[in-house]
Amino acid sequence: QVQLVESGGGLVQPGGSLRLSCAASGFTFSSYTMSWFRQPPGKERELVATISTTNGTTNYANSVKGRFTISRDNYKSTVYLQMNSLKPEDTAIYYCFAVNRWNMRSNYWGQGTQVTVSS
Repeated sequence: QVQLVESGGGLVQPGGSLRLSCAASGFTFSSYTMSWFRQPPGKERELVATISTTNGTTNYANSVKGRFTISRDNYKSTVYLQMNSLKPEDTAIYYCFAVNRWNMRSNYWGQGTQVTVSS
């Protein structure tokens, strides 16, 4: 059974930090490109960051560059999103996404974790 389980969300003040985790099971984690998406209230889901399968190549949305860092631990089958200097506009549900590097039809979503940035 495939599972992507996010954790680490919560309420934080502007300027604060959070670290999201996404624990994967039921598939070969090291063969999947991992991403974080987010969906702000009333808006479309958007890509935040992506990390490749083995060499760790990363890409970020312009809105989070320099503040967020995506990383992965293939031994723990876990992907992380370190979020620093958080802003109210970072408030969203954050989703973990996995896609097979050779077959894009093999992809999975997590259930999401709420991040709220507010004073």
